[in-house]
Amino acid sequence: MKAYSLGIICLLPVALQAQSVPVRHVIVYKEAGRFGGWPANHGAWAWGNELLVGFEAGYFHRNEQGHAIDYTKPAEHVLARSLDGGRTWKIERPETLRVPPGVKQANVPAVAGVHTAVPFTGSINFTHPDFAMTWRMANIHTGPSRFYYSYDRGKTWQGPYEAPSFGTKGIAARTDYLVNGPRDCTVFLTAAKQNGKEGRVLCARTRDGGRTWKFLSYVCPEPEDYAIMPSSVRLGPRTILTTLRRRLWIEAWRSEDDGLSWTFVTRPVESTGGGNPPSLVRLRDGRLVLTYGYRSEPYGIRARISHDNGNTWGSDLTLRQDGGAWDLGYTRTLARPDGKLVTVYYYNDNKDKERYIAATIWEPPAK
Repeated sequence: MKAYSLGIICLLPVALQAQSVPVRHVIVYKEAGRFGGWPANHGAWAWGNELLVGFEAGYFHRNEQGHAIDYTKPAEHVLARSLDGGRTWKIERPETLRVPPGVKQANVPAVAGVHTAVPFTGSINFTHPDFAMTWRMANIHTGPSRFYYSYDRGKTWQGPYEAPSFGTKGIAARTDYLVNGPRDCTVFLTAAKQNGKEGRVLCARTRDGGRTWKFLSYVCPEPEDYAIMPSSVRLGPRTILTTLRRRLWIEAWRSEDDGLSWTFVTRPVESTGGGNPPSLVRLRDGRLVLTYGYRSEPYGIRARISHDNGNTWGSDLTLRQDGGAWDLGYTRTLARPDGKLVTVYYYNDNKDKERYIAATIWEPPAK
């Protein structure tokens, strides 16, 4: 029998900018001998207090150099759903999203049979009240990539459908999009560089429900290393802020013309301790919150807040710093109706034990 541990809650006082704030750490998915990882690759969605997050479930294997996952065994893409604002979770396995048996997970070269997507000829209603969309990849360098959508809060999914390449050497898609209208959506994707390696972020838009996607711009010049894994928010009718993962830091870029061009703003985080993607969310009071995993000692999960639309950022808020090794992070943060945030990520307590999915429920300090 599989041993799952779901919805376990501990209430801890954690110092956030010299403030003692109640923080709840919750187990979302934890199974002996397994590797739960990378929510940022899959996406997270919220409908009030109903929350949904995607992640990968593989098998644990101790690895001194890389992620502690056994690439010789099949992994699957699964979902976790909470109906109570992140306090308890239930694991779901929609058949359409699951990786076929024998297919390795996304961080290794693509294998035959993984790309079974077909061209999309329909029309998506992006403003459907129960809408969700996820973009997935087969390879971190060149894809290919695919997308799915749901009208029932992720219980069933339509797809996979082919992601366009936009004339690049390949698209390695994660989930980051902005809904503009019923048939209008802006998506942020990572394209391979000219040398075929990862990667740089591009911005594209559809105005016909996803049947066609138009390339708008690259967010930043082609980097020597990589600029990947965007997390974006809309600040105004034509203003977008996106944050990017660089090798050791996080960058913020702003567009004032709805994604046609971009200007560098700042580095909200100078060091993620070893490389980790951002998760950006806008609060009802206009503040921006950025969360990320910290991959140096003390290993853990951190956040920063901006009061001026991302121009400047406060110091680190330490959500937790009890990780056992660097193999953690990839946060996705969702806002609840009561103003609290739910930050979901993968984590470990010991380098020699399984990786699991956890969530931290917390409230940003008052202005």
